[in-house]
Amino acid sequence: MKTACLIGKPNTGKSSIFNRLIKEKKAIIMDEPGITRDRIFGVVNYKDKKFNLIDTGGLHGDDDNFDKDILMQAELAIDESDIILFVVDGEQDLDSVDKNIRNMLKKSGKEVVVVVNKIDNAKRKDNIYNFYELGFEAIMPVSAEHNLGFNELLDYITKDIVVNEEKEDNVIRFCFIGRPNTGKSSLINALLNEERVIVSDIAGTTIDAVDSKFKYNNKEYIVVDTAGMRKKGKIYENLERYSLMRSMKAIEESDVCVLVVDASTGIIEHDKHILSYAIKSGKGIVIVVNKWDTVKDPNEDIKRWKKELEVYFKFVPYINFVFTSAKTKKRINEIIMEVERAYANNNKEIKTSLLNDVIMEAVNMHEPPSFKGKRLKIYFVSQTGIVPPKFTFHVNNKKLVHFSYERYLENQLRENFDLIGTPIILQFKNKSDK
Repeated sequence: MKTACLIGKPNTGKSSIFNRLIKEKKAIIMDEPGITRDRIFGVVNYKDKKFNLIDTGGLHGDDDNFDKDILMQAELAIDESDIILFVVDGEQDLDSVDKNIRNMLKKSGKEVVVVVNKIDNAKRKDNIYNFYELGFEAIMPVSAEHNLGFNELLDYITKDIVVNEEKEDNVIRFCFIGRPNTGKSSLINALLNEERVIVSDIAGTTIDAVDSKFKYNNKEYIVVDTAGMRKKGKIYENLERYSLMRSMKAIEESDVCVLVVDASTGIIEHDKHILSYAIKSGKGIVIVVNKWDTVKDPNEDIKRWKKELEVYFKFVPYINFVFTSAKTKKRINEIIMEVERAYANNNKEIKTSLLNDVIMEAVNMHEPPSFKGKRLKIYFVSQTGIVPPKFTFHVNNKKLVHFSYERYLENQLRENFDLIGTPIILQFKNKSDK
């Protein structure tokens, strides 16, 4: 997937532009008080196209002496990107810092778009001609404050992205995610039957996302090892910031995410946070409890573990668990079976007639509650997307949809159709809407 990054001085509005592009007020993944010092990672969706977006801290300093930490982050972001969005302040003249950033970007050899922010009236539009002095052909005026110019910018960024591009050879791509030292690399080696991925008892051995292609039952797969994702407060070094960003990219570019939990240390709250990245990305999901060889009484402990998993992950009751050991390779092949199932269900298409039969029967069994004398009516339902499956309900008034009834409808869909291992989206649309 294409990747863009935002580069520029402090206070040019990079973070505001980031929020406009991803269309949400996104919390900083790795935050510190005051200035944004860390890259932020997000995904932009536009006209059925999407690309990764990285924000960076503002580059500042005399001459070429940029702050070393922020410079390293910026260089890593540039290295990961296909296109650079060089953000400048449309209310200010170019200065030596802008020109030093220009020199750095010229050396990178990457495509650069100069994004002139704070251009929100006719007078300021005249100012954009000053920025051709930077020597880049693409100059795009925007106003993050007034939400102006972003369609033109997005058209430019996505001009070479192919909509619904066919996956090469339909190879299933899945990644292992989780905290450091849960045994992700060892699990991959067990699947590959070879020591291809570095394994160490030291947490954080894996730095880059590592791709490995293999065959199972004459079918090809790509498995991706990712760096362990630490809690925000423990992310200090530039190398770890880089690793987290690579892990986020691996999630976005995979079909299925396998969360690895450590049986020797138990489940912690951060496991749920890591899982939320995959859920938000709409990916197929499997949970693997690794290091099952460290459990003293497997037959008894599996009952306790299943209860704990159901409690900790009660917000995703549709995910299957695999109890395995990279060391003994017991049940290791079940991982592939669950990945296959999650992938198939994430791509599942259900006939409209079957959907309506199930939903109308569900409504007859349990009528929607009334609100101020009005009651929700469902006229028709159809599947309007996959990855993950998306269902659109045509109703009399979507404001009458109570969250508990929406959950009831989701449960009915899941009980009647095999949707194990995938999130689903329910969308409600007024019948009168175009």
